[in-house]
Amino acid sequence: QSLLRPVSDDAPPLAAAQQAGLARLLARWRERPRFILLEGDDAGGQRDLAAALAAELDARLYCLQGFDLPMLAAEQAQFAALWSRDAVLLGAGLLIQCEDAAGAEQPAAALRLAERLPGLVLLSGRTWPATEFPCHRLRLDPPEAPERRRLWQQALGPHRAARLPPAALDNLASQYRLGARRIAEIAEQARAQSPGADGATLQRIAREEAARSAALPALAQTVAPQAGWPALVLPAAQQQLLRQIVAHARHRLTVHHAWGFADQGARGLGLATLFWGDSGTGKTLAAEVMAHELGLNLVRVDLSAVVSKYIGETEKNLRRVFDAAEAAGALLLFDEADALFGKRTEVKDSHDRYANIEVSYLLQRMEAYSGLAILTSNHKAALDAAFQRRLRFVVHFPFPDQEQREGIWRAVFPRAAPLAADVDFARLARLDATGGSIRNMALAAAFLAAEAGTAIGMQQLMQAARVEGAKRERAFSEAELRSWS
Repeated sequence: QSLLRPVSDDAPPLAAAQQAGLARLLARWRERPRFILLEGDDAGGQRDLAAALAAELDARLYCLQGFDLPMLAAEQAQFAALWSRDAVLLGAGLLIQCEDAAGAEQPAAALRLAERLPGLVLLSGRTWPATEFPCHRLRLDPPEAPERRRLWQQALGPHRAARLPPAALDNLASQYRLGARRIAEIAEQARAQSPGADGATLQRIAREEAARSAALPALAQTVAPQAGWPALVLPAAQQQLLRQIVAHARHRLTVHHAWGFADQGARGLGLATLFWGDSGTGKTLAAEVMAHELGLNLVRVDLSAVVSKYIGETEKNLRRVFDAAEAAGALLLFDEADALFGKRTEVKDSHDRYANIEVSYLLQRMEAYSGLAILTSNHKAALDAAFQRRLRFVVHFPFPDQEQREGIWRAVFPRAAPLAADVDFARLARLDATGGSIRNMALAAAFLAAEAGTAIGMQQLMQAARVEGAKRERAFSEAELRSWS
């Protein structure tokens, strides 16, 4: 008995898919009672559906966590004997919840145990293997964006929902794959923190909840974006294109669902985008700015951890990253993407064949990904040509001209940084440098000034420029640095 916990019956209103699934399960159960396999990505929705089914059958539902499962045959026989008695005396049903990361032993043990148990028995997990045991099987994933919008309106109530801008509800519904329970919980948290209708509070809590429930693997790094549009100095055409990408992300629900484009097929609805240009021209910074503008976390893929020498492991790692980023509603960033998305080659040995399989898997997964994914590369030509068709946008980040370099120099120093009176931004802009190099020089000069106990001046900037230039194939010339000090 100490292993079992009663399942609360205070479930939020079920989503449409849950209601349809409940009706199907009730009909099947009444026709032929068998244990039930619930699978899919909505663990909370599965638990709520199990509670609703038990209530319809006048059964008190208890939960057994997967890590408490009896594994040995003798232990399972003892548990089955005790449960058979309690199920009759209490009129109870049992929900066994298996952990996603528990491996194959836990689901196999759960199936063996379910075959021994009488009455209402439900097994909940992400996936279940094929089984010869007679059972009812139902897949339950988080609801689609239009249904999530309805659930948000329902959870907030008509008055609070009416006070929110329509775009705020659309963003919540399209960006975060949350189930009915989590939506109701977030609305309640936001109500406690902000009694009025506050879209920013809802966005923040939804972002944190989605990231926590997604359990991003160590293969990716989550970054909380801070940079805004003023930090990004680019030509007008590139700025306009980036803002257009943001608009596509904001209005996905309207275009895909309200206007019916999603009805033509689920593939290609994501926003796969390529940023290409020389190193230091602002590609990664642009991804951070867009994530900040959309209120999303930025998930940066660690390519060194994703790529594996073992056959099939790279695809598994990529699937975990894509699935977690999609569940978290995050912007997915593949920096130096040509390492993963390189051209497929003629097959000469088994290594070529498996490398091509990895690229082919990426092609399929990128097309199926529903969120915003950004690839950055210094060499556009190094990418496989098949990616070009799957990219919604391609943005070239050019080497900055003198006017843009001056703008970068003016933006690179924080307000609190002490600048000497001799700092001449027009003179600094004559240096033939990218934005990344300019940031390195500004930071190095700041440390030199802090060590000297002075403001940041041209002397420190000249020292920093010499150090930065030494890293390049062509160092800065004396003509470029003349008259700085």
